[in-house]
Amino acid sequence: MRFEVVAILFDIDGTLVDSTPAVVRTWEAFADARSLDVEEILRISHGRRTEDTLADLLPASEVPDAAAQLEALELDDLGDVVALPAAHAVLSRLPADRWAAVTSGSQRLMPARPHAAGLPVPSVLIAAEDVEHGKPDPQGYRAAAAALGVDPDRCLVVEDAPAGIEAGRASGAAVLAVATSHDRSALSEAEAVVEDMRALAVSTP
Repeated sequence: MRFEVVAILFDIDGTLVDSTPAVVRTWEAFADARSLDVEEILRISHGRRTEDTLADLLPASEVPDAAAQLEALELDDLGDVVALPAAHAVLSRLPADRWAAVTSGSQRLMPARPHAAGLPVPSVLIAAEDVEHGKPDPQGYRAAAAALGVDPDRCLVVEDAPAGIEAGRASGAAVLAVATSHDRSALSEAEAVVEDMRALAVSTP
């Protein structure tokens, strides 16, 4: 499939970088300390803001402190965060003003993960605290498109999670899914699904 767009908007975790081991370790430590079911947490957390996942698990008054605790654990656990296949090659083909990242992580954590993986940090990065509503709400992708000065319907969103695919489609963008964290069957709402970004060829004028 060919997409003719002005800009590409990427998710980060599971799309540009593999941080799964660190994420699992963080949630395991958190769940163990609070006697929570880590398997259920991992089932509902991917692609969502930490605060939104915590709101399903804890009283509202406990969410801010718990989110800060999780962020600190993740910032201390960057050693095995790696770039996913072809991420560097794809980003190197894109002008800096023609791509952005939209993530459910924080502004402290999410620049650190691409940096740890040897990837460039985008000039436009819309993070958890930059939006009132996280994915699957389209606010983040609309904000990224606006920051680049383009309409969402002239963007391609690259995502790995159902919540992000829903957000991208709702923003008006086309969506390409990479099956790096979910089975292809869970990504069927995207316009196209590929195994990873090795299947993505980028050309610019």
